[in-house]
Amino acid sequence: QVQLVESGGGLVPAGGSLRLSCVASGSIFTFNNMNWYRQAPGKERELVAQVGRWGSTKYADSVKGRFTISREDGKNMVSLQMNRLKPEDSAVYYCNALQHWGQGIQVTVSA
Repeated sequence: QVQLVESGGGLVPAGGSLRLSCVASGSIFTFNNMNWYRQAPGKERELVAQVGRWGSTKYADSVKGRFTISREDGKNMVSLQMNRLKPEDSAVYYCNALQHWGQGIQVTVSA
């Protein structure tokens, strides 16, 4: 069982930046895709960004051009750099690989 642990969340004013990190207890190389999801109160969990084993990326339309996902397999880590944050980016962010989920971390963007 791989455990995923997120860090880097917090409170930031609109227009600011945060960098989320997710460290896995085991090798992430076995996972083709590593993902960041988010869930805001009253809303469904949505895929924010995905990075493939060889570096291909995919983003939700709402974050394209502002967020960057990356992975460092040697460190068993996936990161999400979030720039030009908006209040609507406020949510609990989750790291994911297949059936493995992190506990989630809160990101709050003040207006």
